[in-house]
Amino acid sequence: MAKSSADDGELRRACDAAIEDPKQKIVMALRVAKSHGILGKSSKLGRQMAKPRVLALSIVGDDVVFAAAKSKGQRTSAFLRVLKYSTGGVLEPAKLYKLKHLSKVEVVANDPSGCTFTLGFDNLRSQSVAPPQWSMRNIDDRNRLLLCILNICKDVLGRLPKVVGIDVVEMALWAKENTPPVSAQNKVRDGGPVASVVRETELKVNVEKELVSQAEEEDMEALLGTYVMGIGEAEEFSERLKRELQALEAANVHSLLESEPLMDEVMQGLEAATSVVEDMDEWLSIFNLKLRHMREDIASIETRNNNLEMQSVNNKSLIEELDKLLERLRVPSEYAASLTGGSFDEARMLQNVEACEWLTSALRGLEAPNLDPSYANMRAVKEKRADLEKLKSTFVRRASEFLRNYFASLVDFMISDKSYFSQRGQLKRPDHADLRYKCRTYARLLQHLKSLDKNCLGPLRKAYCSSLNLLLRREAREFANELRASTKASRNPTVWLEGSAGSGQNVNATDTSTVSDAYAKMLTIFIPLLVDESSFFAHFMCFEVPTLVPPGGVVNGNKTGYDDDDDDLGILDIDENDSKSGKTSAELEALNKSLKDLLDGIQEDFYAVVDWAYKIDPLRCISMHGITERYLSGQKADAAGFVRDLLRDLESRISMQFNRFVDEACHQIERNERNVRQMGVLSYIPRFATLATRMEQYIQGQSRDLVDQAYTKFVSIMFATLEKIAQTEPKHADIFLFENYAAFQNSLYDLANIVPTLAKFYHQASEAYEQACTRHISMIIYYQFERLFQFARRIEDLMFTVPPEEIPFQLGLSKLDLRKMLKSSLSGVDKSIATMYKKLQKNLTSEELLPSLWDKCKKEFLDKYEGFAQLVAKIYPTESIPSVAEMRDLLASM
Repeated sequence: MAKSSADDGELRRACDAAIEDPKQKIVMALRVAKSHGILGKSSKLGRQMAKPRVLALSIVGDDVVFAAAKSKGQRTSAFLRVLKYSTGGVLEPAKLYKLKHLSKVEVVANDPSGCTFTLGFDNLRSQSVAPPQWSMRNIDDRNRLLLCILNICKDVLGRLPKVVGIDVVEMALWAKENTPPVSAQNKVRDGGPVASVVRETELKVNVEKELVSQAEEEDMEALLGTYVMGIGEAEEFSERLKRELQALEAANVHSLLESEPLMDEVMQGLEAATSVVEDMDEWLSIFNLKLRHMREDIASIETRNNNLEMQSVNNKSLIEELDKLLERLRVPSEYAASLTGGSFDEARMLQNVEACEWLTSALRGLEAPNLDPSYANMRAVKEKRADLEKLKSTFVRRASEFLRNYFASLVDFMISDKSYFSQRGQLKRPDHADLRYKCRTYARLLQHLKSLDKNCLGPLRKAYCSSLNLLLRREAREFANELRASTKASRNPTVWLEGSAGSGQNVNATDTSTVSDAYAKMLTIFIPLLVDESSFFAHFMCFEVPTLVPPGGVVNGNKTGYDDDDDDLGILDIDENDSKSGKTSAELEALNKSLKDLLDGIQEDFYAVVDWAYKIDPLRCISMHGITERYLSGQKADAAGFVRDLLRDLESRISMQFNRFVDEACHQIERNERNVRQMGVLSYIPRFATLATRMEQYIQGQSRDLVDQAYTKFVSIMFATLEKIAQTEPKHADIFLFENYAAFQNSLYDLANIVPTLAKFYHQASEAYEQACTRHISMIIYYQFERLFQFARRIEDLMFTVPPEEIPFQLGLSKLDLRKMLKSSLSGVDKSIATMYKKLQKNLTSEELLPSLWDKCKKEFLDKYEGFAQLVAKIYPTESIPSVAEMRDLLASM
């Protein structure tokens, strides 16, 4: 531990600065080591983890106040402060203890040096935690601190704490021996008058404030002086002790001899008392036996009494339970009458529903866990359950039979009334509002029938589907027939690309939009109707599936037209999250099966409309396909399974009819190749442009893929047929190809800019056109200037094996041969070029292509001649030929 002193003024000043309280004065400050011991165990471990601390004793006020309080008996506050060193070595307050709560000062016995002690305070929250142990540098520092604490407790607080492990007298003697004289030098060294006062106060505490006062010490000496022991001579003292011992022994023997008669009397009294006690013990044994028998009798009586009371309570409870059970088993007469023979008229439905609710609750009340298991095997309960089952089967049978007849009668009434259906000259929108209203009356009855017997719903669903299917098919058939009869449209030609027809045939189609409008009207009327019927059926027949369309909802952006609140059956919608996936899938499967029974057969009337529209205008399949796709994309509900299947079948039917038209058109194209001779632009090229324009006008929604597939098939067959026809006349094949490819580009230029699929085929035709033009132009140039370019080709071939300077010495390639060839080829070159122009014009049927072809021909000739001139300049540098510029001017002048 660092060097410390009880008179360390610098340490006290540091403590003053740390507490920053001018009202408190530091009386003493010492450096100590803090450790924690364990209650009842050695504190060596705590000593190994000691932390440096400073203990400071402080009082409120100055020394004058302290002295006045000491003389007048006033109570003054005194504190024990614990200060610790911060990171920078500066003291800072850690803990504060009030000395008035100091109850114990104990020196640790495990420390042989005696420098470790603990201070016990009676206001600490947790007395189970060992107080900290404070270790001093030496005994003097320990005594100095403890003596100061004890003096302050005595003078300021008026009491002393308990002191354990140290002798108070030794501390008083140490205080006398270690009281240093007060000198003026100390006063000066301590820093002036204030420090002098503090130092004098400390000396007074150490010297004057002793544990035994002077008066008490004098009284003790006087008391000890009154007793003269006379132990000057050891032999005399020994003789004195012997004489006193003998006198004491003689006195004891004399007293014993004198007390013998008294002892005899005492013994006689004891014997008499023993006899009385023995008699009393015998009587008590007898009484104890009688009392034990009485206790056993009383216990038996109490047991029988308790059993009787328990039996009485149990009998009362049993009677109450039996009354409750009888009440549960009793069938109210009004409910029994409704269940066994009541009417199912609309006015009686409330009583029937209440009877169903009672029957359902009664059956559930006789099932676990609503019924105690001990009641389940009672004969009365079994008989009553059998009676309720009979009531249930009777009511379910009667209600099912009534509903089957009721559904059939409703539909028969509507079918017999022709005003419900479309008639000649009048399209009638199907209206099921009255039908749903009447059915809704029995919606809650169906719910209760399901809870009573789920198997009874199967026949009821079939009966409903069978009856309503007749009505829906009759409505669809009458509507479709009148729709076709009232739609006026001229038929368009189905032969669009027939090759045998003249190119001037009029292929402009008449307006057939009324056909697709009629199909759209059919879907607009019946698809929402079928969706609503599916939704109503799913709710009405108690299928546990998600809702289909909200009442008065919107289907595909179109108002359903059935916003009459008929779908509101008073039935709660089933939450998908509350139903198990397996149960929901089974319900959906059963619903789709029932919907097929409900709506099956109605698709034939839709097919009839599609086939009728195809016969009038096959291209209307495109717009009908888009309309169908739009409706199909809007059917997302699980209960609309059959409607989705119907729309898919319609889409497949439309695609099949359109593909049939495409196949027939492709066969028309392929028949062109069987003609003996084909010249000029084939007729199906411009007709395809007209057909594509018309097809683009019919595209709606998602029918783009259908049209693009048709384009791909058409153009593939067209190009393949072109190539096959060209192979039949190899001499004029290139002319035939580039004329047709040019016609294809010219006719589809506008459409190719907006249709990506046609743009792809446009570029394909452009490439084929360029290739055919290049082959034909090259053939004409080589035909007219064959010797010139053959000479150039021979030079190019030899340049791979012979150095350029040796080529003029090869056979047939001498300068003389060059001059002969130039004379024969370039003499009268203007006539040769004119002949080449005539050949280009000779077999060309499309005159509008001639200018561009002639420009390509001149460019091709100049490129070839320029290559020839470069070869001549390299191989025959001394020979002169017409320059490229001269040749270009000659071509430009023609």
